[in-house]
Amino acid sequence: MRKNSKPEKVWQTALYCRLSREDGDRPESDSIGNQRKLLTEYIQDHPEFEMVDCYLDDGYTGTNFDRPAFQHMLRDIEKGRVNCILVKDLSRFGRDYIDAGRYLERWLPDHGTRFVAVTDNIDSDRGAYDMMMPLKNLFNAQYAKDISQKVKSSLHAKQQHGEFIGAFPSYGYLKDPKNRNHLLVDTVAAQVVQRIFTLFECGFGKIKIAKTLNQEGIPCPSEYKRLMGERYRNCNRLDNTTYWTYATIHRILQSEIYIGNMEQGRDDRVQMHGATKRKEKAKWIIVEGTHEAIIPQEQWKRVQALMNRNARTPAFSSNVSPFAGYLKCGDCGRSMAKTTWQDRTYYTCGSYKRYGTMACSKHYIAQSTLEQIVLDDLNRIIASVKNLQMLADRGERETRKVVRSRGENDRLNAALARVQRMKQGIYEDYRECLISKDDFLRYRKDYETQEEVLQNQLKQLKEATSRKELLVRPWVEELLKLGRLTGLDRATIAETIKEIRIFESGVIEVTYLFSDELRVLLEDRKE
Repeated sequence: MRKNSKPEKVWQTALYCRLSREDGDRPESDSIGNQRKLLTEYIQDHPEFEMVDCYLDDGYTGTNFDRPAFQHMLRDIEKGRVNCILVKDLSRFGRDYIDAGRYLERWLPDHGTRFVAVTDNIDSDRGAYDMMMPLKNLFNAQYAKDISQKVKSSLHAKQQHGEFIGAFPSYGYLKDPKNRNHLLVDTVAAQVVQRIFTLFECGFGKIKIAKTLNQEGIPCPSEYKRLMGERYRNCNRLDNTTYWTYATIHRILQSEIYIGNMEQGRDDRVQMHGATKRKEKAKWIIVEGTHEAIIPQEQWKRVQALMNRNARTPAFSSNVSPFAGYLKCGDCGRSMAKTTWQDRTYYTCGSYKRYGTMACSKHYIAQSTLEQIVLDDLNRIIASVKNLQMLADRGERETRKVVRSRGENDRLNAALARVQRMKQGIYEDYRECLISKDDFLRYRKDYETQEEVLQNQLKQLKEATSRKELLVRPWVEELLKLGRLTGLDRATIAETIKEIRIFESGVIEVTYLFSDELRVLLEDRKE
């Protein structure tokens, strides 16, 4: 019952409630609603308290004090709006015993603020805190650490079984609505991933790939997630960066997620909620075959080999040879060096070019001569294949398997409708004078940009499902039309050649590395 006597002082009181399952809080007894009810009833029975506001941190751990409502409460204390904090117990206030002690024994007294923990029977107005309070703070901190370790062990076990535990899947995938630990292919984004791998294999550098995607108006992964309505934030990029970058392309080309392997456990956190440190790849948790692949194994291996060669990417518009990284001196083993003279390209031994005749001899050969020799040899080998159509069919099945509708058209249309509703909403807010004209124009421009990007995505999805010829690799398509290759490009060399050695005697040694599709067919030659 409320006491009738008038209090000597009325405290401007903040009710503070916090709940986090991550800390092992009990959702029933520690629910925000139950905390608020208990504190409200306590105020009703104690007239010296006058509630100013109720500050709620739902879903925020107590192991640190970087919580929005808590920080808001501190700012109100500094403004003089609040001079008393009322919580259910010490664990609601915080579970870090060092910072909790600093606030309770220094910061709050310095700001003339009273602290009351109802169920722990703690009240700073009654005098100094009793000796049990530090022990209770220590117990709360240890309890949180214990729960954190159990949660970490549980998540680690899920990772070991190949279950996805992240909040947002990698670009190109969606969470399975029937099983949130399983990934499904996002057809729209998967086509972009396929294109990135193909462009790199055809000789495009990572920066050039990024520029190409940006010029075509294809949203980068973080922007794509935002357009799809996900509250995704990439902490590694600048706020205004909504375009493709070298780093994004590089990360996609290296990720095993695109060949169906679950790749998790890259980072380690030594201290609870401390900074993470990237682990060596050998210590990552990689489970094979957990979901549908976007990139065929053979193509992924070829791309990794190209990246490991560390060769300068040829720019075909500048007539640079596609052989970069594949040519070796047959005698000293050093890479061949390119020389251009009178608009023609030649190769010489890298040792000879750098250190002269003391290191090696010239090993001189013209690019045009080398291209013709390798092209003729490839055509001689391919001519022995019985069924070229079988080769194309194998390649098509690999690249075509993710190009199918999983309701992607519906997803994009739903996202487009959401953006259009939001655009209409800000217009209505402007008419009702709820937002300024400048805000209205800024929001409208942003929504119009999103609308344009989504419409472009819908167009690309429609074109991709109707153009079968784009799914067949260019050199395979040439084989089907002509029965032979008429020229060499980076993709053809990447799929067929491991290394070319040039000897001073004029001998050229080609080591072939055929893709699985071509290797199977070559084993079944004409009689």
